[in-house]
Amino acid sequence: MTELFEPVGEQDPRLALGATGRLAELNRAGLLEAGDLHVATRVADLAGETGPDAGPDADLVLLALALAVRAVRHGSVAVDLATAPEIAPELDWPEPGAWLRAVEGSRLVAQGALRLEHGLLYLDRYHRLEQQVCDDLLARAGQRPPEVEEAALAAALERVGAGRLSAQQREAAERSVRQWTTVLTGGPGTGKTTTVARILAVLADQAAARGERLSVALSAPTGKAAARLQEAVETELAGLPAEDRDRLRRLDAMTLHRLLGWRPDNATRFRHDRTNRLTYDVVVVDESSMVELTLMARLLEAVRPQARLLLVGDPRQLTSVGAGAVLSDLVAGHEGDPASPVVSLTENYRSTQDIKTLAEALRTGTADEVLAALRAPSAELEFVETDDPASVLRADTLASALAVRRAAERGDPAAAVRALDEHRLLCAHREGPFGVRVWNRTVEQWLAEEIGQDLHQEWYVGRPLLVTTNDHALEVYNGETGAVVLGGDGRVRAWIAGSGGLHDFAPGRLDAVETMHAMTIHKSQGSQARRITVLLPEEGSRLLSRELFYTAVTRAQRHVRVVGSEAAVRAAVETRAQRATGLRQRLQAARGGATRRPEG
Repeated sequence: MTELFEPVGEQDPRLALGATGRLAELNRAGLLEAGDLHVATRVADLAGETGPDAGPDADLVLLALALAVRAVRHGSVAVDLATAPEIAPELDWPEPGAWLRAVEGSRLVAQGALRLEHGLLYLDRYHRLEQQVCDDLLARAGQRPPEVEEAALAAALERVGAGRLSAQQREAAERSVRQWTTVLTGGPGTGKTTTVARILAVLADQAAARGERLSVALSAPTGKAAARLQEAVETELAGLPAEDRDRLRRLDAMTLHRLLGWRPDNATRFRHDRTNRLTYDVVVVDESSMVELTLMARLLEAVRPQARLLLVGDPRQLTSVGAGAVLSDLVAGHEGDPASPVVSLTENYRSTQDIKTLAEALRTGTADEVLAALRAPSAELEFVETDDPASVLRADTLASALAVRRAAERGDPAAAVRALDEHRLLCAHREGPFGVRVWNRTVEQWLAEEIGQDLHQEWYVGRPLLVTTNDHALEVYNGETGAVVLGGDGRVRAWIAGSGGLHDFAPGRLDAVETMHAMTIHKSQGSQARRITVLLPEEGSRLLSRELFYTAVTRAQRHVRVVGSEAAVRAAVETRAQRATGLRQRLQAARGGATRRPEG
């Protein structure tokens, strides 16, 4: 897998025309983009690392700075200069020792714009964020543990857990009562949501034993994930005794941005922070693998120290689109720690045994084991190797489009949205022959041919919708899905399914939506469908990774079809999505030591 881009010509906007020397070479080779160079040059100018006063090693320092900028763009928090040449070993790289000495002695490091720690080079902002997350987690762990009503705990665990909870789930519930922070991990079908509902019931019982009522916030990074969390928790709570249900009325799930309080004047700060904490007694964050470093830092500073924080997710999934890999770092950073807040669920309760086998092979197995799982006779799994994916994809994607269309024509938005979750086509790319854009157009062409109508208009009846950006004014959030439905007055409305149910809008009010006959695997996180088709790109794709493949497969409830080549499967399984971060090292180094005071 390569992390380089190929310039399409001299006018490619990713080329920095004024660059010289080694920076220009790495830019033209597709390693550094123009934005990396522009940001690095501006920061170096401010620090006096350029111009007539620059030292003899200024070019080496500027290169390291540009790579640190690039690292964030690729999802890392920092850059490891020792391994940076491995990205493109054929290029001209500085001698490692001289390069590191030049950076260590630079004005940028002396002034704090760059930070060197754990063998990693950070931009100052991300160094502070990572240290803050570590400090806040250690501070939460270092305070006096919650007071526990032991008799009430034993009775509640028996009442809500008898015959319903495994030993692992029961342990998670009990530990969540005894500690302020709990990290609940597990793959698909391991009962994470069941466990969350029981944890909340036990915590509400503890509050009742003290004569109090528990306040709970359910949240997730995307609107779709938040809606799924609320639905799943409410379903689980419905099966509990009446006294436990009554203590947990009105649990509304929301996006993390909505929970923290979106601010129109600041993209990285929220209304709730250290000076204005969240008032909830318990904050649950589902799909925590999608939470990037900046958002996790803002969450930790907003949660009251004496409020319980429950982070739920699967560390094997794709990490966040932004910089960092916080959930996987938390799990790795506490490995072997007897006081670890991490509770892992491993027992799978789903009946889809073959999907479970494939997911496990993608978690820990070899490419041969993954291929064996895909090729074994199964009603749940299908592996299609073909040079003509259209012949394989047409039937299911067209059937799905027609189901949405028919419900939309009847004026039934609920049925249209339900139809979206029957089958989903997932792609690794947005562009190119294996990308979402091409397949959205292709399915629309098939649909137009089938119904004998031209679908040239943007807001056609039955158009499946995916929200791509939070719109706090309309309370429509990234990841939510919907459809264009014909109203009784003959006009179309856009119906969006969020955590608060179905809401309709005039199409012109929705800016950040796109067609969803196909969607990217990244966008599919936090969602699920009964049947999933995964279209793998060619084996040379830079996006192919084990985590990407695992995320796609685990969106399915009943059936997975993988369309691609054996070479593409092997390329995915043999490639790990690596991100340079230092959080796990910080957590490991802090064991047994005093906690640092969080920065305000």
